[in-house]
Amino acid sequence: MGSESYEEAIAALSKLLSDKADLGSVAAAKIKQITAELEAAADSTQFDPVKRLETGFLHFKKEKFDKNPDLYGALAKGQSPKFLVFACSDSRVCPSHILNFQPGEAFIVRNIASMVPPYDKKKYSGAGAAIEYAVLICTPAKTKVKSEQNELSFSEQCTNCEKEAVNVSLGNLLTYPFVREAVVKKTVALKGAHYDFVNGKLDLWNLDFKISPTLAI
Repeated sequence: MGSESYEEAIAALSKLLSDKADLGSVAAAKIKQITAELEAAADSTQFDPVKRLETGFLHFKKEKFDKNPDLYGALAKGQSPKFLVFACSDSRVCPSHILNFQPGEAFIVRNIASMVPPYDKKKYSGAGAAIEYAVLICTPAKTKVKSEQNELSFSEQCTNCEKEAVNVSLGNLLTYPFVREAVVKKTVALKGAHYDFVNGKLDLWNLDFKISPTLAI
């Protein structure tokens, strides 16, 4: 049925162009537009975001990490960036890519419009995230890891604490009503990730939030 209707449409278009040749340029533009729309639809149905992250990391691991053991070995011991760069969050503008920074060369702060707010001791901007991380995220993450995994080595506890801090942040994302609504509707998926820059290992995981839609009374 679908194949026949397609063939009928092509036949009708051919007949129209045969009768009215002056419509050729208009038809060409329309066909080009339809082709682009169909290609975009095909790409969207085939795109797997988790697979994209996995293949991206594997490429980095093979082409960057494994080929530069001296650089990443030194970074595992510490960092001494030479630059502090404020940049926009715009996905098209990546400072490391544009300026060809190597890992450990620049400390980068990215936000909307790359704004640096004026000093105000009564308020905080990016510093607030650091304060929240230390007080509201690290502390409960550390407490949970120590209580549930006390038998592990200190190094293993540190790694699990870092991962638990990610889980706390994922939970905090659900305090944003629009994020929670998108998760409930399954238009947004929350993923946790942890990069071990010493061993060049990336862990990616899901959290089962068991969210139920908000009930309006």
